[in-house]
Amino acid sequence: MAPKRAFLTKGFGVHKDRLASFELALRAAQIEKFNLVTVSSILPPNCKIVPKDEGLNEIAAGEIVHCVLARNDTNEPHRLVSAAVGTAVPVNEKNYGYISEHHSYGEDETKAGEYAEDLAATMLATTLGVEFDADSAWHEREQVYKASGHIIDTTHYCQTAHGDADGKWTTVVAAMVFIE
Repeated sequence: MAPKRAFLTKGFGVHKDRLASFELALRAAQIEKFNLVTVSSILPPNCKIVPKDEGLNEIAAGEIVHCVLARNDTNEPHRLVSAAVGTAVPVNEKNYGYISEHHSYGEDETKAGEYAEDLAATMLATTLGVEFDADSAWHEREQVYKASGHIIDTTHYCQTAHGDADGKWTTVVAAMVFIE
């Protein structure tokens, strides 16, 4: 039951009800019609990341769909919320990779996204025995990870939004959705 493909998606929603705000965020991400089951952070061996439209064409309404889901919300006016997923893909496709989720307040898209990417890359690097200085900046470690010859690609996908000015619920989501 290891998926062979996956896609990234994101969205946000605003509504007076918290649950409806989440539903609207899922609609914006185009994954509202699936029964989502959240899973932890492993990118299966040989799993290819495909464009969202290609992935969506492979799954049907009502289907049980596994995903790594980052979600955050607020009803505080103007409060910045973010939800991000980061990925780290090994060079050897027979090895597994990592997906991280990160949810934060007050971080812009770049900061939250890079944090999620850093988490995934660090988890993969530690399992592969890549030596690095944990206190160095992400961009320095990114170069070490990629120069090690073990990590081929890292990326992130992030959604941010400012809380609704009138105090309605604002929800952000970012997800890696698996195609069985």
